[in-house]
Amino acid sequence: MHRTLIILISFCLAQYYVSSQIANKPTKTPMPVIFDTDIGPDYDDVGAMALLHAFADNGECRILATIASNKYKFTGPVLDILNTYFKRPDLPIGVVRGNAAEIGAIQKWDSMLVSKYPHNLKNNSQAEDAVSLYRKLLSKEKDNSVTIVTVGFFTNMSNLLNSAPDKFSPLNGKDLIKRKVKQLVSMAACFDGRMGAFKEFNVKIDAPASQNVFDNWPGKIVFSGFEIGANIYTGLPIKNSAISNSPVKDVFAWSIPLDPQDKNGRMSWDETAVLVAVRGAASYFDLVEGKIISKPDGSNGWDVTGKGHYYLKVKMPNGEITKLIDGLIMHQPRK
Repeated sequence: MHRTLIILISFCLAQYYVSSQIANKPTKTPMPVIFDTDIGPDYDDVGAMALLHAFADNGECRILATIASNKYKFTGPVLDILNTYFKRPDLPIGVVRGNAAEIGAIQKWDSMLVSKYPHNLKNNSQAEDAVSLYRKLLSKEKDNSVTIVTVGFFTNMSNLLNSAPDKFSPLNGKDLIKRKVKQLVSMAACFDGRMGAFKEFNVKIDAPASQNVFDNWPGKIVFSGFEIGANIYTGLPIKNSAISNSPVKDVFAWSIPLDPQDKNGRMSWDETAVLVAVRGAASYFDLVEGKIISKPDGSNGWDVTGKGHYYLKVKMPNGEITKLIDGLIMHQPRK
């Protein structure tokens, strides 16, 4: 009897310890994220979306919408294909309206996906207006909570910045951003020895929009510069994997052989922006504070005395980040 009582007391104490540890374990609310992409000219956007959905499946972020800054005819359908594959077919999709870039994929992987995979959104006209969608979503979220990740042109950001009060919010665009957006994380610009002469693609395609955002955005901007992703090659593991019926694999398997410079994998510009947006920079990169100097021709400089803007500087070896990103690109949809 005495032995039985000791065992019972020990069991109860153990259960209490486990319960207290669970109760005291800190919980992290998934970060609300809006993903803005040109989803076409290159295919690192597809890898970036794989990372985004992997983080969402892991409870690290909550995807509010996927939005295109490129009005090419396949951008909306491709977003729908990838969201559907990752078991989020009802995610809001926005597409830029008005005067905007219209650029298809050089390797034609976008038309390949549209012909092969299911999607309900058949054309961009069925998607929501990008700025209206931004304003609707931001108005519903807590103050200073939303991270916007841009891995394309700044057209939507500029249009949002310039937007007027509407049925979703009495605030103009600048004030709405200031109240609701925690940070803007962008794959854009260049911060190495080429700075001042090099015109990075995402910046130069809509240089006036880029300049408007760089000069007037009322909050924190983190830049993953061209030089960061240019030295991180990913995609070979999923290309060579046994995974089947995956639009992510199909894009890498289709595109990598078409360009000799991709023999070691595709440069990972957009994936690094998503990684930092959701998990923060500290474990992977150092942050250099200052302020970007925007130029009308799409090039950029850097004011070391400025505040509120940051660019990434290499800290973790590129080989380690490559393995990390490749693992996330391999992520399969949750059951």
